[in-house]
Amino acid sequence: MGQTEGTFQRYEKKYIVNEEKYVLLNHCLKDKFMVDNYGETTICNIYFDTPNHLLIRNSVEKPIYKEKLRLRSYGTPSEGDPAYVELKKKYKGIVYKRRVKMELTEAEQYLYYRKPAEKPTQITKEIDWFLQFYQEVEPSMYISYQRTALYDLEQNNLRITFDRDIFWREKDLWLEYGSWGTPILEEGERLMEIKIPKVMPVWLAHLLDVLEIYPISFSKYGKGYQASLENTKYEINKGEILYA
Repeated sequence: MGQTEGTFQRYEKKYIVNEEKYVLLNHCLKDKFMVDNYGETTICNIYFDTPNHLLIRNSVEKPIYKEKLRLRSYGTPSEGDPAYVELKKKYKGIVYKRRVKMELTEAEQYLYYRKPAEKPTQITKEIDWFLQFYQEVEPSMYISYQRTALYDLEQNNLRITFDRDIFWREKDLWLEYGSWGTPILEEGERLMEIKIPKVMPVWLAHLLDVLEIYPISFSKYGKGYQASLENTKYEINKGEILYA
């Protein structure tokens, strides 16, 4: 099972789980969920933003509407490999994702240098509008992680993903440069996302309550951006001390 391209609409709930709760949760889910055909996958992303980080600054303020643009690959790609251009929007808690598959070089030409898509679609038209509206948008941050995705055996559009080893960086912003950077999570922690088409099953909500696993607000790009701000403040303060 796995979604590769197209248009998706769903709710997404996020949780941080430690190693102990991850093991307990997997034990409880083993008869209801199946790991998808991809197993554990390295997911690599380039997030795009304006030079003054307008998109992520707006996002961390938790507005009723927000949007982001990213380039994604599964594993570190090489020339000729597929990549996915994704426009992700969130309105009143519902996530809408537009996604188009391209060859890596074409995707980079399209996003980095604004070369028109070779095969325009309704989705590329929406992305074109985004690029025109945010004219200065450029590569802003690389984020990668190891993901295991599960799907419900009875309702396969109900999905749970576990992400570990989440890294971010602000240099070498090309997917082909590989997965490395500064970690976001503490050792042993995983980000769990429950992707729900409508409402969460009562049994699953009850299980999370019993295990004391509670939803949080979490954005990988947001966490990387906040960490970058903290690093900048540290370097400024260190410089003031050195030259005092």
